[in-house]
Amino acid sequence: MFANFWGNAQAVRALERMAGSGRIPQTLLFAGQEGVGKATLARRFAALLMGHGERMERDDLSLPGNVDLVQGREKWTAEKRNEDPLLFASHSDFVTFAPDGPLRQLSLPQMRLLKERAPFKPLSGTRRIFLIDHVDRAGDNATNSLLKILEEPPEHLLLIMTAENPYDLLATIRSRSVILSLSPLQPEEMQHFAAARGMDQAEKRIALSGGSPGVAWSLDLGVHEKRRAAMHAMLKAAAGLAPFGTWVPFSEALGRSKNEKLEFYLKLLYDLLRDVMILREGGSAIRNFDLRRELEAVAARVDGAWIARAVKKTDELAMLLRRNIQKTIALDDWILSLRV
Repeated sequence: MFANFWGNAQAVRALERMAGSGRIPQTLLFAGQEGVGKATLARRFAALLMGHGERMERDDLSLPGNVDLVQGREKWTAEKRNEDPLLFASHSDFVTFAPDGPLRQLSLPQMRLLKERAPFKPLSGTRRIFLIDHVDRAGDNATNSLLKILEEPPEHLLLIMTAENPYDLLATIRSRSVILSLSPLQPEEMQHFAAARGMDQAEKRIALSGGSPGVAWSLDLGVHEKRRAAMHAMLKAAAGLAPFGTWVPFSEALGRSKNEKLEFYLKLLYDLLRDVMILREGGSAIRNFDLRRELEAVAARVDGAWIARAVKKTDELAMLLRRNIQKTIALDDWILSLRV
């Protein structure tokens, strides 16, 4: 059942022991970075317990049809999304609640629907399983509603949650969950994965993925390089290696685009800053290896304190994402506040 799951053998063995012994916690939390396989592992575990895994795999959020569905809902009004909360249930007893809307959050109506459905008995077998994907994207009201289920879940219900960092969650959620941490895959594991999938530009995909097979497989290199070029230009302008004017065309293009989300850019900015720090400290294992010379120039220009300030400013931008901030103004301010 776990034959096609890559990496994290220790977590897989723990779940197999739970299934074999019948001693399964009612709330599990799978933690780990994006694309490492948290939701995939949840579906495989559910299939081990209930069978019909092929139905559950239809609810993989990376499938083109599901991607189109979620993206299409971004154009809906908030009222319409609230009237029709997002869920996936190709298997009658396995339900996935996923982030919804332009800000990709778990909503209060979704958690209310979860609460309404929780008492329903299984249509077949002895259990139902709810997957709450990206529980760290639940707002305060949604989290409070979820807590009421976590306090006293029905005996037939198994809740599986995923989060990148469990410490972004309330302590009351962590305390009611058995946490399984999933680690990034080792380079050898990623190479085997890439070979099995026949991935193009495998070396580049592996480096950029940071050990996440889901990221390596789904990465659109053309879109990635376009976004990274903008963040690279911003980084060079902030480090004083290029005039502010070289950033302006990127800023204007980003401002004109209504579909581009700032969070995608910030992830690339974090990666670039990570690589600059590694190069400044004499390391070599960077993700953006094709930009090594340019990033070495940045590393020679700035110090550790500057990198720390840059990370802090990026953190501040990430915190403001849910407030629908003006993208170009925020990024212009990032450069000017760090300009060397």
